[in-house]
Amino acid sequence: MSEMKRDTVERSSADREIVISRVIDARRELVFAAFTEVRHLSQWWGPEGFTTTTRAFEFRVGGAWEFVMHGPDGTDYSDWITWTEIVPPARITMLHGEYRDDPNAFESVPTFAPDGETTRIEMRTVFPTKELRDEAIEKFGAIEGGQQTLASLAGYVTEMASKGSDS
Repeated sequence: MSEMKRDTVERSSADREIVISRVIDARRELVFAAFTEVRHLSQWWGPEGFTTTTRAFEFRVGGAWEFVMHGPDGTDYSDWITWTEIVPPARITMLHGEYRDDPNAFESVPTFAPDGETTRIEMRTVFPTKELRDEAIEKFGAIEGGQQTLASLAGYVTEMASKGSDS
């Protein structure tokens, strides 16, 4: 894709996206494993105070992760993710909604860039409309929640790395 074309694509989705990033003190293979293996996901997924219960999990293109996030106030949030692209250990593209075929589902693309012994993870999320993005920010605290989720991932992976666990 030409640079000009790429700029046009990015500008056209800018009012519908949220981008959150963090540097994690662990190798990218470990960070990628924590993001793609169900035994790890349930240990860190979600903002502060949330827990996650997995109903089904199949990590492959076309596979799905069905789960419930339990909020600190007792509210349960049903979630469904399907993976549309997997490029280990560099990138994942996933569609995230409340249920299969959710018309309000959004696309998230976490990328994992190595920097020596650390990893820079960037999560780019594009919503179908600006209004859905704004609602996610205002009603659900998507930016703070995303930052907290990546902080939880960082804490979990850093602890794994300090124990010498490779996955």
